[in-house]
Amino acid sequence: MRHNLQSDGQLRPVDLAREHGLSTQAVRNYEAAGILPGAERTPHGYRTYTPLHAQALRAFLALVPGHGHQTATSIMQAINRDATEDALRLIDESHVQLLDDRRTLQAVEAALRDLEPVPQERGDTFVGPLARRLGIRPATLRKWERAGLVQPRRDPQTDYRVYTAADVRDALLIHQLRRGGYLLEQIAPLIVQVRSAGGVAPLESALRDWHARLSARSRAMLTGAAALGAYLDCRPDPARRPAESL
Repeated sequence: MRHNLQSDGQLRPVDLAREHGLSTQAVRNYEAAGILPGAERTPHGYRTYTPLHAQALRAFLALVPGHGHQTATSIMQAINRDATEDALRLIDESHVQLLDDRRTLQAVEAALRDLEPVPQERGDTFVGPLARRLGIRPATLRKWERAGLVQPRRDPQTDYRVYTAADVRDALLIHQLRRGGYLLEQIAPLIVQVRSAGGVAPLESALRDWHARLSARSRAMLTGAAALGAYLDCRPDPARRPAESL
């Protein structure tokens, strides 16, 4: 059941700001951006807000950690122009992105698990043998090299590409992720992490952090949904507003 808070009292910009440790200018900026509904003005030109505005600000700030500032802004703008379906679609898209991120993490973990141990006693190989090992064409390895994913050195006498044990490890990881449907530009940041970490094993900590960030984002989305639901419940029903106010 809707409860219209707009007639329940007046608030100053500083009242909204203090609750969240914001400046009054930030509150005015949020109103100007459409994150808050438009404020009424006193005869002297001062803004007056209501508990509805306070709830809108709570909703926005709760949405930001889970959806990001830009999406949270777009969600609030859509609701304040009575385009609730647009806002819900944006929320759905954020959840899809989060699910995609979880699937990417799972694919990375699976690829790392499937990596064969890199031989330490003899790590050098050439493009042909490595391509045969992976079941790909040498041209594919050269394409990965052009994309910066593998970095074989050149034999000074023959100018042949020489792949070290670390290069082989990177190629195996790239191959696993490519089989999972990931694009080269999606794979590149992971390869950088593997190299900077000095191998696959040190990435375990990074993967744990990745899991923690995704879980925190999921929980933040729940918190944002609750605050947004409260705001939607407080908003006046557009169907009952006077035609001139629409």
